[in-house]
Amino acid sequence: MISYFEDDLSTVLSNTKDCWGEFRGKTLFITGGTGFFGIWLQMSFIYINRELNLNAKLIVLTRNEESFLNKYAWLKEYKEVTFLKGDILDFTFIEEKVDYIIHAATEASVKLNLEEPLTMFETVVNGTKRVLEFARIKKVKSFLLTSSGAVYGKQPADIENIKEDYQGAPNPSDAAAVYGEGKRMAEVLCAVYHKHFNLPVKIARCYAFIGPYLPLDSHFAAGNFISNVIKQEDIVIQGDGTPFRSYMYSADLVTWLWKILFNGEDNRPYNVGSDQSISIADLAQLIATSETEIKIMTPKSNQPVLRYVPNVDNAKRELGLKIYTNLESAVYKTIRFNQNTLNLSKK
Repeated sequence: MISYFEDDLSTVLSNTKDCWGEFRGKTLFITGGTGFFGIWLQMSFIYINRELNLNAKLIVLTRNEESFLNKYAWLKEYKEVTFLKGDILDFTFIEEKVDYIIHAATEASVKLNLEEPLTMFETVVNGTKRVLEFARIKKVKSFLLTSSGAVYGKQPADIENIKEDYQGAPNPSDAAAVYGEGKRMAEVLCAVYHKHFNLPVKIARCYAFIGPYLPLDSHFAAGNFISNVIKQEDIVIQGDGTPFRSYMYSADLVTWLWKILFNGEDNRPYNVGSDQSISIADLAQLIATSETEIKIMTPKSNQPVLRYVPNVDNAKRELGLKIYTNLESAVYKTIRFNQNTLNLSKK
């Protein structure tokens, strides 16, 4: 499977090659390693580790190693990746030396946020505290938290691209704000561990993404539209199609995460995502084929347009990052991967 993504992974390497000098022989610990972010972090780690002969190791925290490896059986051949079985809230603090940590557990889940908000909050906040404590004990060289653009709350309609210094916040009277508030608290915990224990914390405020392994049956509009096209279904937009989003390709995502882990300023949030916005209706048009009918179920209103689009000038200026994959290519690669996966499953 690594060979399937060689073009993408070689791009990740070429844009992070200056980062890996101190990583030789080191050990990286990842939480959330079995999700969308995690599988791309694993693949890029394996590829770069072997291309540069780093002799590094990766330990992935997972509650169910067997289930994960049944789904991604090809990972079994890479002995530099091992798994620690456990839950984010009470996993065992292993004796083995750990040099770097990426805490990517708890990606956005609308279903969990709505149906089990207390579980969501506990996982985000208490899970982050436990991983930070583990990082403190291990005296890691760098700790990266994958936070979220949800920490800003609702983006004002007159701000096209929101900056890291924006002082907005989720609405505390809204139970659905649990995820955003939890991520805010996770960032505060990082600040505390940085100040009181001199822990080198880095923060990536992540937005919306597209690419192979993105769930097609979740709340992600891009994934849902791609699923519709593959199944030769109509694309049905329940809203009016006017909200603006932006989408970063998965290989670009991990390029940015590696750069922030190694070169980001301590206790300094960086927005991670594309600053090139597109409306939901236009996204549907981009993904649709000539045979696809797009149905917009709600008439346009006079309300201000909703936006969820970051300003990424800081990451571009300070870390030399950019958007490497345009949205058209990202959509094409994602559709092609899922079509190939579907065809293989039928054989």
